[in-house]
Amino acid sequence: MNEQTAGHSWLNRNVMGMGITSFLSDASHEMATSVLPGFLSVIGAPPSALGLIEGISDALSSFVKLWGGWISDRLGHRKILVTAGYSLTGLAMGLFAFAVTWPLVLVGRAVGWFGRGFRGPIRDAMLADLADASVRGKAFGFHRFGDTLGAIVGPLLAVWLLEVWQPLAVVEPSQPFRNIFLITLIPGILAAVMFGAMIVEKRRSPNHQLQFWGTVRSLPKGFKRFLLGVGIFGLGDFAPTLLILAATQLLTPEYGITHAAQLAGLMYVVRNVTYALASFPIGSLSDRMSRVKLLALGYFLAVLTIGGFLIAFLLSWTNLVYLFVLFAVAGVFIAAEDTLEGAITADFIPSESRGIGMGVLGTVNGIGDFGASVVVGVLWTAVSPVAAFGFAGVLMLAGTLLVMKTR
Repeated sequence: MNEQTAGHSWLNRNVMGMGITSFLSDASHEMATSVLPGFLSVIGAPPSALGLIEGISDALSSFVKLWGGWISDRLGHRKILVTAGYSLTGLAMGLFAFAVTWPLVLVGRAVGWFGRGFRGPIRDAMLADLADASVRGKAFGFHRFGDTLGAIVGPLLAVWLLEVWQPLAVVEPSQPFRNIFLITLIPGILAAVMFGAMIVEKRRSPNHQLQFWGTVRSLPKGFKRFLLGVGIFGLGDFAPTLLILAATQLLTPEYGITHAAQLAGLMYVVRNVTYALASFPIGSLSDRMSRVKLLALGYFLAVLTIGGFLIAFLLSWTNLVYLFVLFAVAGVFIAAEDTLEGAITADFIPSESRGIGMGVLGTVNGIGDFGASVVVGVLWTAVSPVAAFGFAGVLMLAGTLLVMKTR
């Protein structure tokens, strides 16, 4: 189905199938993500290790996005590539269960994020082809809703399982975490099965003449200016696991490591609830106003969130309501970011090269994620959390101002 035939029929079997698949996949890897900082603390890994794990994984994920998008544009079909990506991510989270030191966690995260990055732009290009520009925000918003619903269920299940398996921690503190990592295999594998079963693809003719660098160079100038703002913002937009770590560290002196990890996991759930609830309304609203201006507003909410955490560390403020509110606002800004960046890219790039366009966006984001996560993690360890959040906030604000000027 192309943009001419898609019309306004945006809510169809494919969009529903993508939503269900993303629900299962996110339930899997977000279950692991929500308890990963606590697990790393238990096995003695420093904050810089988490920053390195997230930075390297995000960078690998993003670099492979560019290649994956280009391959799908050349082949003319995308379904099998996306299915393979979901399979790889679903299996990789189970590796965490066997980690004694943090490098094996890095390997598992890198493998999983390779599959996640590879499939991302290809799936988004498929999704963009299913609805014309007038309803594209709704299609992306609905998909993000399904995606984020899994990110709610996964951490909730992880928090509950931590409580159920708490007696095991008396003998081996890491055992409850390891059991959770093994459980992630179930929804992770089901995600790949669901995508293969539900998605019906209308293949295009192969375009083996499509040149990689030639296509990248020919991308619209307006899109390149947009990417500059996204990239600067991304240099401060560190991985959300560092927010979980922030809450865990703030709360551990008062509540102990296990209870602090549970509370931080619940805060992450709140972040994902607001993420899910905000995604479709933001996407729908973007069909009636400037998507770029709406994205800039979402970016500014990110700046406010980072400022709030900076204040919490400055004042050693552990008020639970305050921290829950910060995570809720974080959910709104990530909903705007994930819903609108892809939709804006689809507005700029025609269908035949949309995979590359999505891949370029992902690569720019990944370079920023890598820099942000590694630098924030190092500043956190070597200087202080205040320095880390201050660095992130300044770059996020600069990126917000650049995106606001994009036409």
